[in-house]
Amino acid sequence: MSVAMTSLNSGALAALANGTHGDPFGALGRRDDGDGPYVRAVLPGAASVEVVARDDHRPLGVLGEIEQTGVFEGPVSGVDPYLLRIEWPGGVQETEDPYSFGLLLGDLDLHLLGESRHFELASALGANPMTIDGVEGVRFAVWAPNARRVAVIGDFNSWDSRRHGMRRRLPSGVWEIFIPRLKPGERYKFALIGPDGSRLPDKADPIARSAEKAPGTASIVASAEPHAWTDHEWMARRGERQAPEAPLSFYEVHLGSWMKPHGREVDWSFAIEKLIPYVADLGFTHIELLPVAEHPFGGSWGYQPLGLFAPTGRYGAPEDFARFVDAAHAAGIGVVVDWVPAHFPTDSHGLYRFDGTALYEHADPREGFHIDWNTAIYNFGRREVQNFLIASGLFWLERFHVDGLRVDAVASMLYRDYSRKAGEWIPNQYGGRENLEAVAFLQHMNAVVRERVPTAMTIAEESTAWPGVTRPTEENGLGFHYKWNMGWMHDTLHYMQQNPIYRQYDHDGITFGLVYAFSEKFVLPLSHDEVVHGKGSLLGKMPGDAWQKFANLRALYGLMWTHPGKKLLFMGCEIAQGREWNHDDQLDWPALDNPNHAGVQRLIRDLNRVYAAEGALHAKDAEPAGFRWMIGDDRANSVFAFLRYGEAGAPPVLVVANMTPVPRHGYRIGVPTAGVWREIINTDAEIYGGSNVGNGGAVPTVEAASHGEQQALDLTLPPLGVVALRPA
Repeated sequence: MSVAMTSLNSGALAALANGTHGDPFGALGRRDDGDGPYVRAVLPGAASVEVVARDDHRPLGVLGEIEQTGVFEGPVSGVDPYLLRIEWPGGVQETEDPYSFGLLLGDLDLHLLGESRHFELASALGANPMTIDGVEGVRFAVWAPNARRVAVIGDFNSWDSRRHGMRRRLPSGVWEIFIPRLKPGERYKFALIGPDGSRLPDKADPIARSAEKAPGTASIVASAEPHAWTDHEWMARRGERQAPEAPLSFYEVHLGSWMKPHGREVDWSFAIEKLIPYVADLGFTHIELLPVAEHPFGGSWGYQPLGLFAPTGRYGAPEDFARFVDAAHAAGIGVVVDWVPAHFPTDSHGLYRFDGTALYEHADPREGFHIDWNTAIYNFGRREVQNFLIASGLFWLERFHVDGLRVDAVASMLYRDYSRKAGEWIPNQYGGRENLEAVAFLQHMNAVVRERVPTAMTIAEESTAWPGVTRPTEENGLGFHYKWNMGWMHDTLHYMQQNPIYRQYDHDGITFGLVYAFSEKFVLPLSHDEVVHGKGSLLGKMPGDAWQKFANLRALYGLMWTHPGKKLLFMGCEIAQGREWNHDDQLDWPALDNPNHAGVQRLIRDLNRVYAAEGALHAKDAEPAGFRWMIGDDRANSVFAFLRYGEAGAPPVLVVANMTPVPRHGYRIGVPTAGVWREIINTDAEIYGGSNVGNGGAVPTVEAASHGEQQALDLTLPPLGVVALRPA
C-alpha cells in the first residue's frame, strides 16, 4: 500500500529513508499535526504494516509506504498504546514501536553524567535490559556529543542503520533508545554519522558488558541478573587479608596459555576446575590475571583493550567470570586483574575518533599517540574520559568482586616525554615533563576506589622514581596501595645473571635495593615481561651448568621470598620452565617429570608456606624496623645475611645467602636470641633438587660476641643456596 500524502518535506523524507535524520523522535511514532493522529515508522523491506491495540489487538489503522522509501505512514484511531504488526518476507513480527516511548534517562543520571561523576556508568549507558511501561526490552545509550546521528544496529534489525535512530539528549551528548522485546544475548553495534556528515565505521559499545568472541567485534546485550555471590566471609575479611601487614603472594596468569586441555576450551569453568586448586596448593594468596577486558588482538595479551567493561568473550560470558571469582574466594584465593587506562588501540570499531572527533584521546599526536605501542592515549584532562575510566575500574571491583586492580604502564602516563625525543612532546603548563592531568586522574581514581571499595587494592606498575606512588592522596601522593619494585627486579636479575666468580664486583646489585625498600609499599615482581621478547626464561638467564642453573634459580627465589616486599611470580617460573613464554602454547607441564623442575615447584610451595607462617617475613614488609643487615659487605665470598622482624613478640628470622658454588663451613653470624635456631628453609635441600648441604635442620648458638650481639651461630652455608632460620 502506498501513501499519496504526507506532511514530511522531501528533505526530511529522504533523511529518514537514507538513515541520516538527526532527530528521528521528532518525526516518527504517533503524531498529530491537527488532522488527527497518525503513525509513522521506518521499516525498509516490510511488505505491510498494521497498527493494533496493545491490550486486545483490535485494528487501529494501516500504514502505507511513502514512495517506496521504506518509510510507512497512516492514520490511526484513538490514543491507546499500540503495536506494529509488520509483515516481512520471512514472516510476521508484532512489537511495540520504539518511538512510542518517552525520555529514558532520568534527571539524576543526566546530572551525574553532566558532572562526570556517574561512577555506575554501565547502569546508565550501554545496553541495559529493563521493563518500561510494562514492556520488556533493552535500553541503549551512548555518549557521542559530536555525532550528527547515532543508530543501534544488530541482528534484530538486519544491521540496518535506518531502523533504530536514537534520540539525542542535550546538553549531555548522550543518545538513547528503547527497543522492545529484545533480550540478553543480542549482538549490536552503533552506527554513527560524524560532524562532517560522513558515515563512520560501525562502533562497538564503549560500555558494553559483554562482547562477541574474537575475531568478532560486536557487543552483546548482557544479562541484568546479578550473580548470586557466596563469598560473604571472604569479603568481610578482605581488608585484613590485603593489608600491608599481610602476606601477599601473586601468581600471574595468562589464562589462554596456562594449560590447554585436550578436547575442551580454555574457559572460566576450566579455570575453576584446574587453576584455582593448583594456585591454592602452591600457597599463593592471589591470582593476578593479565588483562581480561575485551581486546581485539590476542597477541597483545590483553594490554590493548577496547571493552573496558566486558570480560573477554574468549573464556565465556560475564557470569562465568563472576563464578570464577566466587570460586577463587571460596578457596581462599584473591583475584587481581591487570587494568589498562594508559592507552587503547586504534581499531576502527573501537574508541578511536569515536564520534568523528578525538573524543577519548588527544587530537594532537604529540599528546595522544603512543609511538611504542601504536596506540592512542586517553585525554586524562577531559572529565568525561576520567569518569569513563574510573567507572570501568569500579565496575570490576564492585560488580565482579575483583580484589584489586594492577594498573599497567603508569610511568607512560606520568611523563609527557615518555619514550619521546625532543620536539615530539608538549610540556605542561609550567614547562615541565610531568603529565599533570594524568596525575590528577590517578589521584582521583584511587581516592574514589578507597571511598567506594575500601577493602580493595590498587597496584601500580611504575618503573621510575616518581615520589609518593603509594602515599595517600591527601598527602599529595598518587594513592596506590602497592607499587611494583622494578628497580629490585632489574638489579637482582642482573646480579643473578653474572658468573658467580664475578658477583663480588656487582655486590651492590643485591644491597642497593634496601636503600629505598621502604620508600614505598612494594611488590617484588618476576613478571611476564621478564620471560618474553627474546629475554628467555628465568632458568635460561641463570649462569653455569644445568645443576648450577637450578641452584641459582632456587637461590633467587629464596632471596625474593625473604626480602622485604610482597611477591609476584609469572606462571611457568614455578616449574623452572626452560623456554621463553609463548602465548600461543601452554606451559611445559611435562617438565615436572624431571625431579629438578618438580623440586623448584616444591620450593615455591614451601616458600609460600613459610612466608605466610612467619610474621617476621611479611608483617613489616614496608617498615625499616622489619629489616636489619647482619652481613652486607662480604663481597669476597658473595655472602649476604639479614634479620627480618615482625610484630612484638614474634620470633625473628635470619636469612643467609651464599651466592657462589663453594660451600662455607663455620660461617659465624651474630643473632639476637640465644638457644637453638631451626632451619625453616634451605634452597639446597635434596627435596628441591639440591646437594643437601646445610645445618641438619637446627643449630645451637655459641657464646661469642659477633655483629653487635652476644651470641652467634656457626653455620654451614650451602653452595648457591639461601637458608632461613628462626629460634626454635
